[in-house]
Amino acid sequence: MARVIVVASGKGGVGKTTIAANLGIALSLQGEEVVVLDLDVAMANLELILGLENQPVTLQDVLAGRDMIHNAIYEGPGGVKIVPAGLSLYGLKDMKLERLEEVLETLTEDIDILLIDAPGGLERDALAALQVSNELVLVTTPEITSLSDALKTKIVAEKIGMDILGVVINKERSGKEFLTPDEIQTILNIPVIAIIPEDKELNIASASGNSILEKNPKSNTSKLILGLASRVIGKYSLENDLSSKGIVSKFFQTVFSKYLNVNKS
Repeated sequence: MARVIVVASGKGGVGKTTIAANLGIALSLQGEEVVVLDLDVAMANLELILGLENQPVTLQDVLAGRDMIHNAIYEGPGGVKIVPAGLSLYGLKDMKLERLEEVLETLTEDIDILLIDAPGGLERDALAALQVSNELVLVTTPEITSLSDALKTKIVAEKIGMDILGVVINKERSGKEFLTPDEIQTILNIPVIAIIPEDKELNIASASGNSILEKNPKSNTSKLILGLASRVIGKYSLENDLSSKGIVSKFFQTVFSKYLNVNKS
């Protein structure tokens, strides 16, 4: 059974998609069969980071019923497979989320890991991304505002019953205005599984549609991301597997219910 891991954050702008893209590549480089799915259909960035914009078929086309999911899977760096969300604002209006059932069932066949890049925040689409996954990698930066929002996401994930693999501290910096890794780990009460420092080269690579792992595999950041992938693989447990049917069921419980119990307090 495929593991379904969501990379999520409490807010946008923390580098979540950059982490998801490079983590997917790193997992693939370590021998895992990986598909990275961009579920942030409203603010798609994954294809930009990986230089896969303007593809003929995207998730938007599939959810609009214009094409099949097999045609929306593209080869990325290191052998990772990518499903871009699509950048067309026009295409959003034709999408039907109920078609995601077939997408999830197909993508979880014959792979090791389905890695989902979730929308930032805790709006309905972001909650749906959490619900269809069984494991969570939480991304935050060392600012108190980012951590506060990450804490909310962590609480929601716990109430859903997810296995939280840990938190990635991205754009890590030192100074009195920034939280330390120990402080972040204490506040969230989950392990820090990677610390990625502020890296100009990583930012340049992402802006130019390249992976840091491809552009400079010997860089410190590349080594840290490969280490993160190793930790993710090491956390694998058969007890955390979900069947495709179970994944789909969890999705529709979210999308077609007016409210989640986690919102009631």
